[in-house]
Amino acid sequence: MTDSDAVLAANLEFYRAFAARDLTAMDALWARHAPVGCIHPGWPALADRDAIIESWRGILSNPEAPRIVCYDERVFVYGDTALVICEEELDGGTLVASNLFVREAEGWRIAHHQAGQLVARRSQKPPSTRLN
Repeated sequence: MTDSDAVLAANLEFYRAFAARDLTAMDALWARHAPVGCIHPGWPALADRDAIIESWRGILSNPEAPRIVCYDERVFVYGDTALVICEEELDGGTLVASNLFVREAEGWRIAHHQAGQLVARRSQKPPSTRLN
């Protein structure tokens, strides 16, 4: 398995844990050695692992928490660090997210998650390079 495949698998597991409301799996996915950060939509930044896991405890235990589907994943590997940029489809709309992973002894672990509202999708056509 390539690093890109392994990172995408870890990203998929993150969204599986979210969808299954599996706090144990979510906790296992977060880095234990690297500094971590998390920005949930509309929340202040969290930069403490205990606070991040507690935030997920609240989200995953809330029966009103939205169902989520991840798609359009793009992975960028930079040695022992990797970034996944994706979109999250929820009942109330679409979010754009970035998930930063670090390689630890146990495998690829999340070091940072950030999601925010996607107001407009980017054009599928590349921008014009013609100068006027």
